[in-house]
Amino acid sequence: MKYVKMKTVGVLGCLCLTSILFSCKNENKEEKPVELKNLTQYVDPYIGTGDHGHVFMGANVPFGLVQLGPTNFSQGWDWCSGYHITDSTIIGFGHMHLSGTGIGDLGDISFMPATGNVILERGNLEDPTSGIYSLFSHDTEKTKPGYYAVHLDRFGIDVELTATKRVGFHKYTFPKSDESQIIIDLEHGIGWDRPMDGLITQENDTVISGYRYSEGWAKDQRIYFTAVFSKPMKDFKFEKIESEKRIAPYGQVFFNTNDKEEIYVKVALSPVSVENAKMNMQAELPEWDFEKTIADADKAWNEELNKIDFQTNDNSARRVFYTALYHTMIAPSEFCDVNKDYFGTDKTIHRQAGFTNYTTFSLWDTYRAAHPLMSIIHPEKMQNIINTMLTIYKEQGKLPVWHLMANETDCMVGNPGIPVVADAILKGFSGFDKELAFEAMKTSAMLDERGLNWMKELGYIPFDKENESVAKALEYGLADWSLAQVAKEMGKTEDAEYFTKRSKAYEFYFDPSTRFMRGKDSNGNFRAPFDPFHSVHRENDYTEGTAWQYTWLVPHDVEGLINLFGSKEAFVQKLDSLFIVEGDMGEEASPDISGLIGQYAHGNEPSHHIVYLYSYIGEPWKTADKVRYILKELYTDKPAGLSGNEDVGQMSAWYILSALGFYQVEPAGGRYFFGSPIMNEATIQVGNGKTFKIVAKNNSAENKYIQSIKLNGTPHDKFYIDFKDIAAGGTLEFEMGNQPK
Repeated sequence: MKYVKMKTVGVLGCLCLTSILFSCKNENKEEKPVELKNLTQYVDPYIGTGDHGHVFMGANVPFGLVQLGPTNFSQGWDWCSGYHITDSTIIGFGHMHLSGTGIGDLGDISFMPATGNVILERGNLEDPTSGIYSLFSHDTEKTKPGYYAVHLDRFGIDVELTATKRVGFHKYTFPKSDESQIIIDLEHGIGWDRPMDGLITQENDTVISGYRYSEGWAKDQRIYFTAVFSKPMKDFKFEKIESEKRIAPYGQVFFNTNDKEEIYVKVALSPVSVENAKMNMQAELPEWDFEKTIADADKAWNEELNKIDFQTNDNSARRVFYTALYHTMIAPSEFCDVNKDYFGTDKTIHRQAGFTNYTTFSLWDTYRAAHPLMSIIHPEKMQNIINTMLTIYKEQGKLPVWHLMANETDCMVGNPGIPVVADAILKGFSGFDKELAFEAMKTSAMLDERGLNWMKELGYIPFDKENESVAKALEYGLADWSLAQVAKEMGKTEDAEYFTKRSKAYEFYFDPSTRFMRGKDSNGNFRAPFDPFHSVHRENDYTEGTAWQYTWLVPHDVEGLINLFGSKEAFVQKLDSLFIVEGDMGEEASPDISGLIGQYAHGNEPSHHIVYLYSYIGEPWKTADKVRYILKELYTDKPAGLSGNEDVGQMSAWYILSALGFYQVEPAGGRYFFGSPIMNEATIQVGNGKTFKIVAKNNSAENKYIQSIKLNGTPHDKFYIDFKDIAAGGTLEFEMGNQPK
């Protein structure tokens, strides 16, 4: 794929590292002066905007409700975030975007500056003067964390954007015109989104407020806004287009402008009310200092990026690392107002909840690495994340599956909320009700929905009763194991025994004659005919995968899986084959099966733990070989730098943990198995003023094998490190060499 020339502020320029004294705040608003390095210069937001990365492009701050950025005219799978590097159209600048998902939604509250007579409709690409969209060139784009800029060719307008957590800040530089305008577009969203109701109200000559209700991936999404303009408007027009029982409003705010006249707009959001949106603006952005807001956003990103000081001589690896770290902090997003009011899954407003409510939980993806990473570098957020999940449980009767803007999408399979909650308990986090947490996990595991009734009745899910039966049962099994570990710790013996037994559902699917996980019907017969390479997207026995990938989805009981193979040698032989064999997946295969090494699919999450199975069974040099290859070949600092969807931080979290030298294989509990670190050293801020330092001595492309390990100066003879040892602070030393050991 050919890419156009781009400009990236601070990324492609000087790479000298400067230090600035910032005030670092945790979620309890405590302040601690720390000397921060300027790490935003290494973030390249273009990484992942090509191929199928689907990442967000625009201005935001860490974990903010607002993701303010361009939305392309085009729609489709590669526009799930609203933006793709191959596109040269902009239909507006929406205040909410997803990052890395496989389904499109949001794009809410879109603003578009324009000049002349503009027809308020989508338009068509054959006529570049139709509708409200404009062409642009990537040559005019500038982007860095917290800032985005572009020139709209059609209207001759320069656009600059920045943001706080709940407020988008726009700067438009207009040409001379008597028909300069800012269009408020509540019609266009992204992907599945469509407006159901909306209102735009002029409060005075500088304030416009309103709301947008929409239906899409999130079936009932509601967002309120207020917008304040730096210049009094000369006119305001509001149009409602009623069709298909929906209301699609536009508003036009008109100005006379001189050449190069700057007009600023502040747009605050709230999931609760217009009044709360105004409160959010007053709290976060009462002034009009655009440059200071950019600097504040940069500071906020630097505070978070400095959680890991990653030292390497490879500038490309440094850019990939810090961009990956940036991607892990776009979501989960705060979904409450500054006073903690939020709109719940029960469709009621909860006043001053007493905790920070979050949204955008891509849990089928993120339980594997993004949440284990968060537990290390964002311990201060864990109680709020878990309290959010427990509140969702109380409001909808189960833990979140794939939660978006107060809506349960039930996307993907299994019970991925259970490992996240269990992991927090097993790692010793507090600040939430552990009995309620256990209740939430057990209740979620004992429902009759999504194939769980068959797990309770038969111990497995038969393919003649449910699609994706193997994937569902294996995911339920690892969640059940996670729940069983908590039950053991809490002395709930009967529950521990029950869920431990159910966690072995994988045994039903293992066919010793083929040594694959195969679908089995309700009479106990394997599906025939059988092709381990074949995939039918969302309709066969596997979710976005094949038997080759799903045979290994037993991260909670590797010893049990080895026993099914009959010997460690047979297990290793099959595992070796995974990275070599090639076959035809068929025309209906899931496009998510990407980043292939043989049949190992790094572009999709069910494969992410597999390379670490070698370390688990005592052959860590094989893990090192494959980890180094993936880090170098399947992650790059180019727009097509991801081998699959970013999936709300999971692809990037795998890179971060693996680059540091370890990965949590089991779904809960905190054993991080060693691989092959790629840095010289890294210092991780693990909370409470403690640091965990990792040193890789004699490290290089050739010296990729761990020769020996010391933890706090003492020889460490395990193939993993426990979370408690990381969280306590200290030093981990790897001695690297060029021969397996």
